[in-house]
Parts: sequence; C-alpha cells; structure tokens
Amino acid sequence: MTKSRGHIIVEQWFKSKNWKWAAFQKEAAAAYLSGKSGLVNAPTGSGKTYSLWIPFLIRYINSLPKNPAKRSKGLQILWVTPLRALSKDLFRNMEAAALEMNLNLRIGVRSGDTSTKERASQKKQMPEALLITPESLHLLFAQKDSSETFKNLHTIVVDEWHELMGSKRGTQTELAIARLRTINPHLQTWGISATIGNLEEAKQVIVGMDSAEEDNVIIKSKTEKKILVESILPEKVETLPWAGYMGTKLVDYVVQIVQKSKTTLIFTNTRAQAEVWYRTVIEKYPEFAGIMALHHASLDREVRDWVEEALHDERLKLVICTASLDLGVDFRPVDTVIQVGSPKSIARFIQRAGRSGHRPGVASKIYFCPTNALELVEAVSLRDGVEKKMIEDRPPVIHAFDVLAQWMITLAVGGGFEEKQLFEEVRNCYGYQFINRQEWEWLLGYITTGSPSLEVYDEYKKVERIDGRYVVTSRRIAHRHMLSMGTIVSDTVLKVKFQHGKYIGSIEETFATRMKAGDTFYFGGMSLEFVRIHEMTVTVKKAEGKKGFLIRWAGSRMALSSQLSTFIRDRIDSAIENPLNEKELTKLKPLLELQRERSAIPKKTELLIEQCETREGHHIFVFPFEGRLVHEGMAIILAYRISKLSPITFSLAMNDYGFELLSDQYVDLEKVMKQTDLFSTAHLVDDIYQSVNATEMAKRKFREIAAIAGLMFQGYPGKFMKTKHIQASSSLLFTVMTKYENNNLLVNQAFQEVLTYQLEEVRMRRALDRIATQKIIIKITRKPTPFSFPIMVDRLREQLTSEKLEDRIQKMLKQYSDAD
Repeated sequence: MTKSRGHIIVEQWFKSKNWKWAAFQKEAAAAYLSGKSGLVNAPTGSGKTYSLWIPFLIRYINSLPKNPAKRSKGLQILWVTPLRALSKDLFRNMEAAALEMNLNLRIGVRSGDTSTKERASQKKQMPEALLITPESLHLLFAQKDSSETFKNLHTIVVDEWHELMGSKRGTQTELAIARLRTINPHLQTWGISATIGNLEEAKQVIVGMDSAEEDNVIIKSKTEKKILVESILPEKVETLPWAGYMGTKLVDYVVQIVQKSKTTLIFTNTRAQAEVWYRTVIEKYPEFAGIMALHHASLDREVRDWVEEALHDERLKLVICTASLDLGVDFRPVDTVIQVGSPKSIARFIQRAGRSGHRPGVASKIYFCPTNALELVEAVSLRDGVEKKMIEDRPPVIHAFDVLAQWMITLAVGGGFEEKQLFEEVRNCYGYQFINRQEWEWLLGYITTGSPSLEVYDEYKKVERIDGRYVVTSRRIAHRHMLSMGTIVSDTVLKVKFQHGKYIGSIEETFATRMKAGDTFYFGGMSLEFVRIHEMTVTVKKAEGKKGFLIRWAGSRMALSSQLSTFIRDRIDSAIENPLNEKELTKLKPLLELQRERSAIPKKTELLIEQCETREGHHIFVFPFEGRLVHEGMAIILAYRISKLSPITFSLAMNDYGFELLSDQYVDLEKVMKQTDLFSTAHLVDDIYQSVNATEMAKRKFREIAAIAGLMFQGYPGKFMKTKHIQASSSLLFTVMTKYENNNLLVNQAFQEVLTYQLEEVRMRRALDRIATQKIIIKITRKPTPFSFPIMVDRLREQLTSEKLEDRIQKMLKQYSDAD
C-alpha cells in the first residue's frame, strides 16, 4: 500500500532519532487515522502522548495544500490537561516534534497563567493546536463567537483522563465535549490514561452515550513497566504507634538514598507535610541548600516554574513535592522516587513511581517511607498490589447539577442556547444520561428566576428567555459569572509577599487571620515573620533562626482505596500465622505481640471491637480496616443507633484502620447487640440523614455546591468575601431551601455527595454486609492497644497544637506503656 506523505515524513523523523513505533502507538495511530475515537491505556513513560500527537501530525501534513496561502487556519486539535505544569511539558515535547519535521504548525497554551497579550493574540487567530485546562475551555464557550472558534476543530484529546474523570472537572470536560460534537458532528474524542481499572466505563464517558460501538476502541499497551518497590525500615518500631511520629525520624535513611541517586522526588500527601520534610532535611543537611527545592500548589507560579526548569536542566538533586508533580511531567534526570506515608491507593503509588525512569524500557524505582508503624502493613500490601496490578476504578461523577447549572449560564453568556437542543446534548453525557424533564425544567427555572424559594429576589434572576433562546443580557451578571467559573472551591486565599520584594505564594484566610505582627511561620521552605495583612496580601519578612507555626491548609484527607484495604486485612490475617514472611512484618513483631497480649489480632473472618476506660471516659474501638471515610459513616451510624436505645452522647474519631466512640457512660455492647443489629444495612440512609452529623456535613458541602452553581458570588479580585461570611450565607440559603422546597436539586445533591464521597455509602454498605458474615469479638482492655492508640492520638490532633500534642503523647506513652 502506498504510504501517505505524512507517514513518510514521520517515519523519517523516527529514523533520525533512532526510535521505533511501539505496538500500541501503531495501533492508536491506525485507529485515529481511520476516524475512530477511544482510549489509550499505557504505563507512565511509555510514549502515550506520541501515540496520538504523531497521527495528528500525519493527518495535518496530509491535509496541507500545495499552495501555502490556501492552508486551512484555525483550531484543529484541543489537548485538555488537568495541570498547568503538564501543559508546559507537553508543549515542549509537541513543539519539538513539529519543528524537527519542519512543520509550520502553531501550538498554543491556554490556562490561568496565560498572559492577557497571548489571550488577545489567540482571540485574533487561534493556533492549530491548543493545550488547555477544563476551566479555560469553558471560558472560551463564554465568548460570543465560540462556534466560530471551534468550526475547524476535528480532534480533542484529554490527557490523564483518570485524574479528571472522577471529579467535577471531568464533568466540565464531558459537557464541553458534548457541545463540541454539536458544532462538529464528526469530532474525534480520545482519552489518555495510565492508571485506571474501569477502562470500558472510562471509554464510554469520553466518547459519549450516542457513540456507536464500532466507532470507538480501547488501545491497551502490552508493555510491562517494571516497578521496583522497597521499604525504608526503622531500627526499632514503637509498640504504641501514632501517625506522623516515625516519618522524619527516618531522614538519615532517606538522605542516604538521595545521595546515591542522580535526582530524587520525595512525594508527600499534604503541603504541610512537604514543608516539614523540607525543613527537616535542610536543618540536618545544610549542604543540600541550592540543590534541593520545594514544589506544591500554594507556591507562586514563578517559583514552581523555576523548580520544573531546574529539574529539566539537572540542577536539582532533590525535590520535595505533593500531587503537584503527580502527573505525566517528564523529568528525565529523576531516577528515584520516595513516597512518604501511605499513598492511600495502589494506582496513585504506581503513578508516582512512574515519575522515575520516565522513558520506555526503563524500570521505575520507588521507596516507601512509613510515618507510623502500622503503615509497614501497607508497605507489604502496596507491593502486593503493584505485583498483581490491582489498579483501582475511578467512578465518574453522576448528576452534578451544580456544574450543569454553571454550564447553562456559561452558554447563556456566550451567545445563548436553545433548551431542547442543549437537553439532548446533556443527555449524551455519561454523567447526565438519566436526567429527566422535571429536573431539567427545575434547572431552567433556577437560572432564570432562582429556585422557588428565591423567586422574589432579583439577584438570582440571571438568564432571560428571548425569542426562544436563553441568554444573559446583563454585563454585570456576565462579568461576575466569568470570575466565578470552575469547580475547585476552597477557602479564600491571600497572597504572600516580601516587604520589598516578590510574591512567594498564597495561604488560606483562616490561617492568616489568626496571626499577629511578629508571629513566625514556615512557608516555601523559609522561616517568615508576619508583618501585616493589607488588601488580600500578607506582607512578610525573613525570620532566620526563629521557630514558627506550621501552615495547615484546608482540604479533605485522601481515602484508603477498597483494593488496598482488602490487601491490608489479608496481611493482618497472615501476620498471625506467619509474621516472619516479610521483613516489614518482622519489624512489626513486637507491636503485634503486644496487640495480641492486650486484645487480639482479628482474622479476615472476624471483626474486633475493644472497650477501654481511661480518665477521658469510656472508649469503644471498632476495627473494620475499611478506610477513614467509611469509618466516619459507620461511627455516625453506630452512635445514632446506640443513642436510640438510651440517651447518650459520643465524640467520634477515626483513622484508616478503625474508629472510636467516646462517652462518659459505659455501654454494655453485648446487651446492645441483643437489642438491635448495630451493623445492619436496613434503614442505613435514613439513619444517616437522621443524625445531626450528616445534616451538618450536608450544610458544609452545600457551600461548595452553591459556589459552583452561582448562588453565591465570592467577590472581585482583591475584594473577596471573608470565608466566614460565605459560610454564613450558604448556611442561610441551605436552611431556607430545605424548609421551603421539597425537591431542591442542589440541597438534594449536597446530601447525596455526603453519602457518596464523604461517607462512601456504597462501600460502607458492602463493608456492613461483610461484617454480617463475620464473628464479632469484643475485648475489654485495661489499656489502649497498638491498634487503638493511634485513633486516640488522631482525636487529640484536632484539638491541640503540634507542640502541645507532642507533650500529651509522651505522657500517654508513659501512662499506657507495659510498666504497671
């Protein structure tokens, strides 16, 4: 068969670089060039980007006319990325390929960092290829000429699809793709993903509900990416562990690994943890100054850009980071990754491992550094998961009415929409396939008059119906909407700036307003002295030699995945019979022996419950090993069901292994369990709704939903509303809507999101079904056990500063040690 001009040029380019097509790249190119849509699934560092970028270039070359003046201009391919940092890296690789093939192809980037000048240039003439975030893509639809902008678009690629799909940013992407298919019915849609379990569902979400089976395909790489996993083990393990005590004590072992490597990334789960590790390393090893850097989302863009460039140029030996460097950013000098603390999922662990050896055929090396003794069980479980390739599913978001309401207003700002056509578009989205006319009519009413309880207020009347089209005619409403678009909702942030210098990042208002002049805090690896707050800016100066506060950022804790929790239960079970089978479990032997001595080590067929009395009161500890979120829901259910039998008040605490009910009254659990089935799934949702906790959770969740749906305007740049005022406003709206409307979609959504995401109701139901088949063991203990002690510490962590917590823990350790 005669090869096209594009194929010839690409093959010459491959030959010049001494590269060969990987089998999956060839397969993806053939599918793309035949007009199909689909999903590419391949390991990190195997060349996923080129599997779709190269065939696009072939198509582009083949479409070029002999007369350059007749070349079709305008946007042809959109490449959606979840991270701005990823856009920069992709741009570098894509542009290099195009330039080396001598192609006059313009590639642009559109994100929150794009300059006003560049945006104006793009508006005048769009590049042929545009790298863009979901938020920036929606902003393009808010322009009056959006259909003209996209008229030549024939391809959309969504990179790191697994990262977007399980969030409302994925819903944003779905809605945008549905509208693009209306503009261009033959649009080809592709997703790229490395770590995802539910491939068929992921493909269906990206291609839409109307896509015929024969028109879409999954391209799966058969290349095996070798991942080497090794644990960093302490000399001695505390028999009464607590979260965080062990991590930084292993800094010497970590630095030994760093010194043997060319470049190392240390991943932490939180920004605060990253700051702690940076301070710990630099204070103990000052020689790392200049060759070590910090990277997380609250640092200024310029700081992060410098770190990324320095990594590329091999000027850094160590970078301590968060999820800000999780995704496909290609730093070739990185040969080692260290994960500090549990990554909570096997997929995330594999994703982070893939940042090392980030090229085809090269093994990835990752070390696991536990932050408490029980995480050694997770170390073994993670290695099991990696070997067995047990990658978690990423379920897509369903019926996010707040995102849909925002999208409808966006389209109304950008020239308007015809509601019947948009309804069909929306129903083609996987996340809204079951939306009905009643719900749609409610949404139309919401954007035009506000919900039924708000109809009398003009502030909520945003969209008008003119000649059958829904449009926004008010420039003020349009402007405020443009400032509020997006699905990432957080506390109001204040910029941090040196007195006579540059910006270094941002911190949350709730932290900043607690400080007074002269207070010191750690940020960006520096000790900073607070000077003042003025016009949404925190002014600081360096405070060398002074001890400071550690910044705490708001944000939910990551949930332990169901696959990883299953592995953990299996490992704890096997530890009873064969604790010496793994070196990590060998280290845990003293802890496990103390647990068995004071209580028991549960088998897979058993549920362990411990009861203990201390000066704090009467403790009930339950150990399902199902993850923090499921345990939060279970704790609420058990507390509510016990309180129905006789009046009693509990305080709740939980971690990934179990939960605690603390009261000033003794509970006879044997008697309670005869009177009621504590772990029954009957009336589960009703019982959750009846609890005060669930209503309070829904009220807080409603704040995010209200902000996304446009119910609350959070202020203009430099004049944001205070977080406490926003919370008060959303609480008032929640109360009014709950009281006066029977079927408010946004209120219902708040409760549903609490059930689905905060309490993981589906997974909790499965766990309760499992517990129904288990033997329940109740142990009365004289002292807290190795399993229960960490939960007690986590409860105190919420109440005390880090300094006071340390003192309190030391007293508890003396009190509850083996010595009587």
